[in-house]
Amino acid sequence: MSTWKVEGGQPLRGEVNVSGAKNSITKLLVASLLSGEPSLFKNVPDIGDRQITQEMCESVGATFDLKSAHSLEVHAPDLTRDEVSKELASRNRLAIMLMGPLLHRTGRAVIPAAAGGDRIGPRPVNFHLEGVKQMGAKVEVRDGVYVIEGKDLHGAEIELPYPSVTTTENLLMTATMVKGRTTLRNAAIEPEVMDLVNYLQKMGAIIDYKVDRTFVVEGVDELHGAEHRLIADRIVAASLGAAAVASDGDVFVRNAKQRDMLTFLNTLRRVGGAFEVTEDGIRFFRDGPLRAIHVETSVHPGFMTDWQPPFLLLLTQAEGMSVVHETVFEDRFGYVRALQAMGAEIALYDSCLGNRCRFHSSLYQHSAVVKGATKLKGVEIEVPDLRAGFTYLIAAIMAEGKSTIHGIEHITRGYEHLEESLAGLGVKIQNVE
Repeated sequence: MSTWKVEGGQPLRGEVNVSGAKNSITKLLVASLLSGEPSLFKNVPDIGDRQITQEMCESVGATFDLKSAHSLEVHAPDLTRDEVSKELASRNRLAIMLMGPLLHRTGRAVIPAAAGGDRIGPRPVNFHLEGVKQMGAKVEVRDGVYVIEGKDLHGAEIELPYPSVTTTENLLMTATMVKGRTTLRNAAIEPEVMDLVNYLQKMGAIIDYKVDRTFVVEGVDELHGAEHRLIADRIVAASLGAAAVASDGDVFVRNAKQRDMLTFLNTLRRVGGAFEVTEDGIRFFRDGPLRAIHVETSVHPGFMTDWQPPFLLLLTQAEGMSVVHETVFEDRFGYVRALQAMGAEIALYDSCLGNRCRFHSSLYQHSAVVKGATKLKGVEIEVPDLRAGFTYLIAAIMAEGKSTIHGIEHITRGYEHLEESLAGLGVKIQNVE
């Protein structure tokens, strides 16, 4: 495991660049397998999750050519396997996304039932499987794997029980080449979903977006390769913005896009943070003392669940009692214990401290009350997952004294060249790998 020692107590100051979105590149690489022609992606992030997804695609027959540091060509003239290995599936949660390409090009997809990824609560694939069954596929569970078969898939009327991002993306990919029309209601409409839709349209897909979270897909006979530039990573941009404000710093995040961060920026302004938007990015800083507020996560265009951990840390520096209500993942507050060890005053509750959500009758601790402002102290921390890990890193930067952070590889799954970027903002990091 990779370990960093961080010397805290210094505000972040300077400029940092944000590259393409992690949650876009992983799905785009999979979508490229729908065609036997090559596709070229630009603004590709150099992160762990991209590499894991690349290996998963290579395992079924794709080849990759890195044209430059952030330009990647994918070519899969033939898919040589219809099965994703359990070892690869254990490394992130993308294996189920290969369902559509494998079905269309081999007639069969074998996907391990157990998946890896961040420990933020169960993320079952039943929505994915029910959707493809409505398109005519047969699904069986054998020896811990899903065996999905279907050579003559057809359009369907599908309504998702919840606007799941990965389910929406998976069913959109699958629907592009079925016979007939597929209507997908209560779908996710996150910017990363729309980035995938834009790429699929370049490939030759016919996808209409209607009102009320509805996509209508007309199946086509084949798709072709395309060139596509990824959107910037709004999670990384917001995380860096929260870090700048939490540390009482001043950071310009180059390539951050206002259009994808409206809710985050409004919430940041309410708490007392400030920002300036330019053509090239967004500058983040404080505008006086920070104020306690209420934050509730939701699907887009609401406050993104991946913004929640660094923002909760920011609230430890706000005067008064703040409330954070998590409505997307039931077990997202697993990272709080380490912040408490650093001196943060945070209490967790299993009731809805906000609008009633789908976890209201569960025993999941999905609401937090944060008392601030609190001085943090350096400690030794084990990183449990990607977003919690970056939050710990911000906390270590803010804390008095030195912190030792184990499991840095979880963070570098989603943040490109993080050590160099933070060092450029004045952070003192020692890599003791």
